[in-house]
Amino acid sequence: MSESLTVGIRGVGVVGPGLASWEESIPLLCGEQAYEPTELPPLKPALLPPNERRRTTQLIKLAIQAAEQAQQHSGIEAAQLACVFASAEGDTFIVDRLCEALILPEKPVSPTQFHNSVHNAPAGYWAIAGAARRFSTSIAAAGASFAAGLLEAATFVASEGEPVLLVAYDIALPEALAPFGDSHSPFAVALVLAPVDEQPPLGRLTLKPPQPGSATGIEPAAFVSLSEQNAAAQVLPLLSRLAGSESGAVNLAYLDDTVLPVELVC
Repeated sequence: MSESLTVGIRGVGVVGPGLASWEESIPLLCGEQAYEPTELPPLKPALLPPNERRRTTQLIKLAIQAAEQAQQHSGIEAAQLACVFASAEGDTFIVDRLCEALILPEKPVSPTQFHNSVHNAPAGYWAIAGAARRFSTSIAAAGASFAAGLLEAATFVASEGEPVLLVAYDIALPEALAPFGDSHSPFAVALVLAPVDEQPPLGRLTLKPPQPGSATGIEPAAFVSLSEQNAAAQVLPLLSRLAGSESGAVNLAYLDDTVLPVELVC
């Protein structure tokens, strides 16, 4: 990336501890209400039929619920959206189940578990349920996963002139895997990004080339723990500004001790 990219935000979705939706998160992110990281309620994304919800995992439902919030907020049909799904560690619940199965004498790996184990399973469920047959990619970049996903999505908007759905998500690692990863709380964010010359956006994002630096901290301070426990929650400083309609610069953690500078104009 050698030049800046500018895109518009058309829709937002948020699901996390104490954060049921973007609308309910706004006063918390602005500091107008105290944030309490309560447990997630049962995840029931409306896009998935009941039998599909039973077959899927918490990670998939978390991603789809955030995605459908952002899609509905944008007013753009799911079938019209390209998509970028980003997860630092993937479906660690399924990884744990598969590892347990492999040490049993008969190695009973469920076909459904195997199907859900691939990294693009959430994107696949989204595409099938929403008839979304546009461009789709699923990526992982450890703690830089949100920034990498944002860069991928913004590049698509700039090059193709079409809207794109960005979904970043991770769940808490199972107990057996907790010492080997960095995800210790569930969180998902979804953004619908589009060219800035279309319908007036909620805000404009200008992404600049990565550079050395430190990531921007989150205010209110109650969100610090969440931002440290989930790679997708690196978006929180940006969401905090957007919630308060506060223009300004945010540095997102990126690769190799660099940051992705992002300018928000509300």
